[in-house]
Formats: sequence, structure tokens, C-alpha cells
Amino acid sequence: MRLPKEFEEFLRPTPETEFFITSLDGRIARVYPMPVWLANERILAEFDENPKAAKDIAYLADYYGGVSTVDGQGRVLVPQLLRRKLAIEDQKVNLRFYRGAIELYSEAESERRLQRAAEAMEANLDALEKRGLK
Repeated sequence: MRLPKEFEEFLRPTPETEFFITSLDGRIARVYPMPVWLANERILAEFDENPKAAKDIAYLADYYGGVSTVDGQGRVLVPQLLRRKLAIEDQKVNLRFYRGAIELYSEAESERRLQRAAEAMEANLDALEKRGLK
């Protein structure tokens, strides 16, 4: 998948050359710089509140995930199983940077998220303004 210039520019200056691409929910893929992914693995390994949940999420992340690099043309290779799971093969892919990773998702997922966000917008905005959002 070819990354837009602004995402490529975000990844290039980092000293990391490898990234872990996976999904934790089966709907959205995430491109993690390797140190961020390794921190996630530690959290999963040490999650005592619900070890089964952590084990299941770790399994799915490993099953769909893979290590990738950014090539000279600004592309990353998304694992084939993950592309199929997210239905993004030969489709438009939406991207955004969120919580230390680049998210990628299908047009259908983008529409679903947009609808959900719009339906809850007023209540969400009220709550965040009470916390100081300007």
C-alpha cells in the first residue's frame, strides 16, 4: 500500500526501519513503529485482570499481523490475511494517525465510524467541553 506523503514523512525520520502491521479488532489495521508494538506486547503479557482476553488479542494480532518496512517508494506491505479480513484488497483505503500508530480501514468502515460519531456528536462534545475542550 502506498502511503500518502505526510504519513511517509512521519515514518521516515524515526530511527526504526521495521513496523508491525496488524488488527486488534478485525475492522481496522494499525501500522505500529516497532517500539510501540513491543510495548503493547508487554502490556498483553502482563495483563492480569483478564489473561484470557490478553491471550486472545495477542493471538489475533499475531495471526493477522506481520513485520514490514517502508520501501523506497513509500509503500508498506500489509499482510495478505489482513487485507482480506478488512476487505481492502484493490479498494480505497482510509488512513489516520491515532495513538502512536497509523490506522487503515475500508471505505465501509469509514462510513460506519462517521455515522456512529455523528449520532453521538452532541453528547460527546458536551462531555469534552466540560473537561476543557475549546
